[in-house]
Amino acid sequence: MAINRTATPLIDAPRGLAGVVVTETEIGDVRGREGFYHYRQYSAVELAQTRGFEDVWHLLVHGTLPDAPRRAAFTAETSALRRLPEGVRAALPAIASASRLSGPLSGLRTALSLLGSARELRPVYDIDPDRRRADTVAVCAAVPTLLTALYRLGQGLDPVEPREDLPYAANYLYMLDGREPDPRRARAVEQYLISTIDHGFNASTFTARVIASTGADVAACLTGAVGALSGPLHGGAPSRALDTLDAIGTPDRIDAWIRERVLAGERIMGFGHAVYRTEDPRSRMLREIALGFGGPRVDFAVEVERRVEAILTELKPGRELHTNVEFYAGVVMELCGLPREMFTPTFAAARVVGWSANILEQAADSKIIRPVARYVGPEPAAAVPALR
Repeated sequence: MAINRTATPLIDAPRGLAGVVVTETEIGDVRGREGFYHYRQYSAVELAQTRGFEDVWHLLVHGTLPDAPRRAAFTAETSALRRLPEGVRAALPAIASASRLSGPLSGLRTALSLLGSARELRPVYDIDPDRRRADTVAVCAAVPTLLTALYRLGQGLDPVEPREDLPYAANYLYMLDGREPDPRRARAVEQYLISTIDHGFNASTFTARVIASTGADVAACLTGAVGALSGPLHGGAPSRALDTLDAIGTPDRIDAWIRERVLAGERIMGFGHAVYRTEDPRSRMLREIALGFGGPRVDFAVEVERRVEAILTELKPGRELHTNVEFYAGVVMELCGLPREMFTPTFAAARVVGWSANILEQAADSKIIRPVARYVGPEPAAAVPALR
């Protein structure tokens, strides 16, 4: 039994801090038992269905949904910040080459650090709230440019310069392949981006807040968040969910494939969520978007979903597992022409805004996040043995 020798009483927390409230937030919340989540006072799904990305960005960073004039001003402000400083642009080929095997998300960590230096971002502890907001907007506006440039360079292609006349999502797709995107596909990607901007105190968001609590600059906070997102237990599932569809292959193989995995205790990618105990509302919305496109791939995904849930009910009664956001996100992004290696980077292009809102909120609190660990190793203080 470990003994507490600190002056402060220790409080045991469950593994992974599950269910532990560590702070208060005005940004949003996830109600897992209800299958509902919101950004500030608005349903996140309703926002995705009715508003544009810049509107929701404004809501999270400034606290209000903009009216038409404010939307125009904010869109002009953010679109003007899409171009990269020359020093960052010049370094991207080397970053893309170094991260060729690990991909654009890995390269983004290095590029964000470089961008922070190039823009001379100062610690959030040392600047006022307006400057903090301006820093987050500048970095967020540049992230799609960084990600698409790193992807294209990794493919042996030249980066495509951003356009200020296109909305956030459409410009992102344009920079991927140099063609103005079909409006329907651009809107589908925009809805996906809005639906994934923020989602409670997940690992990457908490990482961003821990770093912000030290007073570090915005780029440092976001770099840490990207690092957390790169872990396979947090990001990366949209492409793996498509891999599941590919592995099954045809409708006649669905049941046998699923049963074999379930009985072996393997996880079926795209199903289950750490918070939701009912259907993931993001998955519900993305399913409707996919059905709007239609086609054999969508029909197959819907049938796989139906059979997975039925077989899980049969083999694991009492344990409800529904599709999560990654399952239909992969289907929708594939329909919209995004390559699989850009699925998780696309998620990051949205979540960077949510991270930024959390950084701003945390920066307003001067208390550093500094938990403790209970030592359970050998009893000190042992004599240090002489070198022999």
